[in-house]
Amino acid sequence: MDTNRKTAIAVGVLILLAYAILGTGNPDAKWVGMLCEVVSGLAVIGIAWLMAPLLLPYGKQATFWYAALKGLEGVLMLVGGVFFLIHTPDLLAVRDSIYLVHGYIFAVPALIFYYLLYRAGLVPRWLSVWGAIAALILVAVNLLEVLNIVPGMEILYLPIVSNEAVLALWLIFKGFNRQNGLPE
Repeated sequence: MDTNRKTAIAVGVLILLAYAILGTGNPDAKWVGMLCEVVSGLAVIGIAWLMAPLLLPYGKQATFWYAALKGLEGVLMLVGGVFFLIHTPDLLAVRDSIYLVHGYIFAVPALIFYYLLYRAGLVPRWLSVWGAIAALILVAVNLLEVLNIVPGMEILYLPIVSNEAVLALWLIFKGFNRQNGLPE
């Protein structure tokens, strides 16, 4: 199995891992909640670390911002996990604010990521377009919620969550498209 195939599988697994355990923390089980959030944050950082070298030829500045913002997203998740463990009312309020900011930060690198995936052709174009549209919906939902125009639109998170699940499964079972100059 070549390096790019292993990278695709690893990224797919990390995407599923980040989603599967994020938010599974039971407030009464502080260690479990903290561990879930920390592992999810590390998975997010791992995705950026593995994808950045593959995306770099398709946009240096875009890849830099993708990796930097994805890293910030992961760090916020790590901090949120520590605050969950400490579990004082004040720190839980800060943690909730961190996750509010996390939602906005998630949307921007997602948009950059799907733009770069489209340019690189590493996955089918329809999957990249779906991801970009889903990220745009997420940006709109976040703006509507922050402006308190239309609160409680969590159902509109479904396009990005379902897209990332399909992307993860695609990477695990199909890998990256080879015709795009990836070394064997």
